[in-house]
Amino acid sequence: MSEAPGLIDTHLHLIDRKIARHAWTADVPALRDRDFGLDEVRDLYAGAVAGSVFMEVDVDEDCIRDEARWIGGLIAGGALLGQICACRPEQAQGIEDWIEEARALGAVGMRRILHVVPDDLSESATFRDNVRRIGRAGLTFDMNFLHRTLDRAEALARACDDMTLVLDHCGTPDIAGAEWEIWARGITRLAALPHVMVKLSGITAYCAPGADHAAAIAPYVDHVLSSFGTGRVVWGSDWPVVNLGAGLKGWLEITRDVLARLSPDEAADVAHRNARRIYGLRPQVGGAPVSAKTAP
Repeated sequence: MSEAPGLIDTHLHLIDRKIARHAWTADVPALRDRDFGLDEVRDLYAGAVAGSVFMEVDVDEDCIRDEARWIGGLIAGGALLGQICACRPEQAQGIEDWIEEARALGAVGMRRILHVVPDDLSESATFRDNVRRIGRAGLTFDMNFLHRTLDRAEALARACDDMTLVLDHCGTPDIAGAEWEIWARGITRLAALPHVMVKLSGITAYCAPGADHAAAIAPYVDHVLSSFGTGRVVWGSDWPVVNLGAGLKGWLEITRDVLARLSPDEAADVAHRNARRIYGLRPQVGGAPVSAKTAP
């Protein structure tokens, strides 16, 4: 993939079942019953990815800190650029202590998956206050909403307008169901908010079985890029969940083609520059990555 060197993967999942449980994978045959580790994904990267940020894997709630501490060790050893930790902003107690510990473990952001909970969870005062606490600590908050709830993503973004928010998976469009209008309208409205970024990741998993992934996602990718501009888009592999769609090899090929249609500067922004800026990633020093979010 020489045309698009130096990708920063802002959405890498790793699973070690000796460390943390992920009950949701029991219903996903492609993901259950085995681990997904760094050596495997590095082989799949095939030299196209220069560095990775770990994304929490909807770990069982009592394993949140176990997962983050494990990843913190990988960051300290130079294997990863940072991590986006799981959190529970809806809970009234404990978020400030967790933010402090997470930052010490190399956190550059936090996330709460919102398509597996009641739709109105993000609308409570407690939730929004805690997301703002995450922002005040210098961390981003990754927003994970379904296409049909992008109005709620917009409401959260307007309530937390003094921090950086990152919309995961292009807003999770229902490509197989051809639910274009509600998704496209939501993307347009979110893109009007300058503190909201978007992640080019995950969307091949939303295509119909047997679909031509590149063709199916093309209008969605185009709408995201035209709405947000290349200065507010980051790239993510979503490995190993990407195996439910094009697979990592296929996604890298699609990424190559998307970036090839951009100018060199635009392609570099999407590939790595935006990720370093938005997540506060510094270049590697002596072989070990340093995060501007956590460095003294």
